[in-house]
This record gives sequence, C-alpha cells and structure tokens, in this order.
Amino acid sequence: MDDQNKNLIFATVLSFLVITGWMIMFPPADPAPVTTPAEQVEADGQVIPPAPTSNNATTVATAEDVSQQQADVGRVDIDTPELSGSISLLGGRLDDLKLKAYHVELSKESDIVTLLRPTGEPEAYYALYGWTPGGQTALEDVPGPTTIWSVEGNAKLTAETPVTLRWDNGNGLSFRRTISVDENFMFTIEQSVQNTSDQTHRMAPYGVLARHGEPSDLKGFFILHEGALRQNDDKREYFKYKHLRDMDDSDEISKRWSTPGLIADAKKVTEGGWTGFTDHYWMTVLIPDEQQAFSSVFQYAENSDTFRTYAQMETLTVAPGEKQSVETRLFAGAKEWQTIRDYEKSGNVKNFLDTIDWGLFFFLTKPIFAVLHWLNAVIGNMGWAIIGLTLVIKAVLFPLAYKSYVSMAKMKELQPQMEALKERAGDDRTKLQQEMMELYKREKVNPASGCLPILLQIPIFFSLYKVIFVTLELRHAPWIGWINDLSAPDPSSILNLFGLLSYAPPGPESLLAIISLGVLPIILGISMWLQQKLNPAPTDPTQAMIFAWMPWVFMFMLGQFASGLVIYWIANNTITFIQQYTIMRSHGHKPDVLGNVLKTFKRKSKDAS
Repeated sequence: MDDQNKNLIFATVLSFLVITGWMIMFPPADPAPVTTPAEQVEADGQVIPPAPTSNNATTVATAEDVSQQQADVGRVDIDTPELSGSISLLGGRLDDLKLKAYHVELSKESDIVTLLRPTGEPEAYYALYGWTPGGQTALEDVPGPTTIWSVEGNAKLTAETPVTLRWDNGNGLSFRRTISVDENFMFTIEQSVQNTSDQTHRMAPYGVLARHGEPSDLKGFFILHEGALRQNDDKREYFKYKHLRDMDDSDEISKRWSTPGLIADAKKVTEGGWTGFTDHYWMTVLIPDEQQAFSSVFQYAENSDTFRTYAQMETLTVAPGEKQSVETRLFAGAKEWQTIRDYEKSGNVKNFLDTIDWGLFFFLTKPIFAVLHWLNAVIGNMGWAIIGLTLVIKAVLFPLAYKSYVSMAKMKELQPQMEALKERAGDDRTKLQQEMMELYKREKVNPASGCLPILLQIPIFFSLYKVIFVTLELRHAPWIGWINDLSAPDPSSILNLFGLLSYAPPGPESLLAIISLGVLPIILGISMWLQQKLNPAPTDPTQAMIFAWMPWVFMFMLGQFASGLVIYWIANNTITFIQQYTIMRSHGHKPDVLGNVLKTFKRKSKDAS
C-alpha cells in the first residue's frame, strides 16, 4: 500500500474518531418543535378538559385533595401474566402498574419496574378518562378526575375478565367504563353513556396521560428520545420535556382554550394516530380507534410542573333514550419489539414500531435489529446472535471487501515498480504522481478501493450502537461467563486483576473508569493490533506512530461502551483478518504476521536502547 492510500485511510479513520468525540462531547441541539394550540384547562395538577363552549364552569381539585380522596375509596386489582397493580375508583384512573417480567437492576432480587404511580407519590404518572360537556350539558353532569365510580360485576381485571365501572349523575345520564387487557400490555377502554332523560346532551370522550415532573431516571443522551411522541395521520412528532416547557401558546386558538400558566400544542388527527410518553425501555400511549377523528394535545402546566398528553374525540349528540359509546386503547408497558410489531400488524396501530427510536439511520437500524432478533430466536443467546449478525454483515459486504483486498494484494505486487519510480523521479513529486497514476491505470489497480469497506463500516457501527442502546432485548441479556448484561460495559477490570483481588473496580461515574479496562476491550485492542500486522508498518515515521497507537486508542475509547458493541467489533476484526489473510494468500502474497510483530518489538527495543 503506497503512502497516498495510507494517507487516505488514516484521514478516514481520524475523521471517524474526531466525529465520534465531537458528538459525545457536544451533542447536536434538538430541533425546535412546531407548535399549535391546545384545548385544555389546568386544575392544580389535575386534568379537566374544558367544555367546547366558553360559558361552562370548571371545578378545581388540588393534588392534595385527590391524594386524600384516593385513600378513602376502593381499588380494582390488576393481575395478568405481564402486569400487576390496581385502578383507583376515584376518577377510574389507571395509576398503579408494575411490569412483572422486568427488574430495576440486574439482580432478580431487585424490585420489579413500576410504570405508573398515583397522585401523592413522587413522580406521579397515570392514565385518566372522562367526558367534556358541551351545549347545555353542565360540567357536573359528566364524570371527571374526582368522580367516584362503583364496580359493576367482576372486581378484578385479568386477561380473561374485564372490569366495568359505573356512575350515574342523578339527572338521567348513566355512564359505564369497561376496561379489558390482553396478555401483554394493551388495555381497551370502552366509554358509554345512556341518556334516560328528556333532554338531548352533547359531550366528547377523552383520554389523558399525566406525568408530574420529569422522570428521575432520564438518560439525557442525544441518541435516545425520551419525552412525548405522537403519530398525526402520516406525520410523527417528538417532544423532549424541555420542548414541552417551551411550547408557544401565543396564537388565538391557544388563547381561547388555555388558562394562565398552561402552554399547549394540539393537532387534529383524522386518518389514525396515537399520542403518549416514552422512556428508555417503557412507554404509555393513547390509541384512539383508527376510524375515529380526535384532537391530539401536548400540554405543560407551569404551576404544577405537570406534563400531559391527551386525545379528545369528536363531540357526540346523545338524544333521549339513546346510548353512545366510544372505544380507545392504551398501551402501558415494555417496548418489546415483537409485541409492538404484532400490535402494528394485527392490531392496526399505525406505525407503532416507530415508537422505538430507530434514529436517522432507520433504514439500517430496523433491518439490523430484525436480523438480530431472528438470530436470537434461532440461537437462543443475544451475544452469539451479535456474532452471527457480524457474519451476515461481512457476507453482504464481502464483494466490496474482496475487491478491496485484491487491490491491496496487487498494490503489494507493484511495490518494486513503485520504488523504482520513486528513485527515477527523485524530488519531482508531480512526475512521480503522474507515473504512479499511469502504473495504476495500466495494471488496473484502484489505490482508494481499500477505503470503501472502512467507510461503509462507520454507518453500520453507529447503527448497531443505536440498536444496542435503545432496544429492550439487549437489556440484562447475558452472553457467557461474566458478561451478564450486553447493554452495559464489561464488568471485569484490570485494576482488580479481573476479580482476583477483593476490592471493586471504580464505577462508570469515576474518572478512573477510562483505565478500568475489562477483558473484552483488551481483546478488542489486540485484535486491531494483529489486523495491522498483516502489512508492514508505514515507512513514514509519523504514520507509523499513529497507526501503532490506533488500536490502543480504540481500546480505551470503547472500553466503557456496551459489551454487545465490543463483541461485534472483535468479531468484525477477526473475520476481517481471516478474509484479508486468505485473499492475500490466494494472490501469491504471504502476509508475514509474525515477522511484522517481531519487527515491531525489535524496533521498540532499539528505540529504548
């Protein structure tokens, strides 16, 4: 490989390092959201949608009032294969939900994940349903956040047995709310109203997700979206919590519907959509019927630091003797790829798989994870599935890699002629470049072809990093031995001789973590170093020094990355080494790996003396 080709490869790799470091230290700013008005009022931390007309009064219930009332009313238990918790009869709110299959920490003795919490607890987070009155219907005629419901029939929600809540307003309107749940994470809520009065009533059903304050476990990493998200017909929007705080409520419609201290953003959805909140691995999403038009609203209440998203359906006219009902769904659970994919395909939830943050390289991250998921199903271990994925990627890229390695082998064969050209040209660099280009053309060699596989590896590397970071299936997934969480760094450390010494290595929050290398990062550095030894060291001293340091720089840089990503990089280096060695041998060039290694040590020994 001539100096020009080495310079190109060096520039490419150096650019990769610079871009990676820059993105980690200076993450790009999030785009400012497009804002539109809202249709909601604030009741000191509680959600009470307003009537469609301006002459309706509203009642106010403080968070303390709600917390006290919840203690005085009953609850309906929830028990399914995946979920446990309860529904408060105060407002019929779903505010107590735990995920049975997921633990907060790696240990099975740790607490299971709590998704929803009632008002009065830290980081309260709940789903609430109700009706917005319209026309001559008064606010007290419809159920709201503080309505006390009664249970009709079965008093325990399971995957086989739904629960029906009932409330009668005493003026001829009888409301029922039937809640059912499948064996995974999807609730179905049917809201109905029976009019036995002699007066026509108008009202609109709604569903609300409320979150008091930002979650304390926010990752805050630029490659992961945490906050609100929604699908509006064919458009999808993402709002981080800081964006919800900065929404613009200056337009006329927002002024008409909002109150002081409340800012909001609303969109009209007519062709299917959803709205909700997403965390790293869990989410809650309101899903109106795909045939039902609704208003999708994001809100932030400054005085109570409450984030809300709600879906308000079209206003219904309920004539005397008539019954009206609306059915909506609520996803509350883990972002399991297969489960969400099934809801999208068989449940007709539009673009639901995009609730997982696939990023800008979605055209790579989606198929990469689909293959990884399939390999995991076949092999039964996500670590070996990553190695299998590496084989698949290398097989797909092999034609390009083959041309690259063949070109590199031919470059080796041309070394004597190139050296002769350098001697003849002397200090005339222009003449040397012209004659070298003629040599390349005559021998049909492309000196830059060796860079193409490296350039292709960069987006693949970032895509796999994204997949490993955002997908739930890698969380707490073991591989072999000490690697028991592929989404976390290698837990072993050279600082305690990989567990031989009794003290614990420094955690990731310590500055010493960068030198607390585990077994996998060290193997990574060695694999890169051996890969370099397929070729002699560059003749230029500066290039030789940079190439010599590069494996160890990568070793420290990736030392605190997820184990799954390091396994991929090691497998990639190993396969690349075998491919390059085999192709070079098939073209008559025998790489002297051992000789190049010995030369490195001899040179260092000579320099030291």
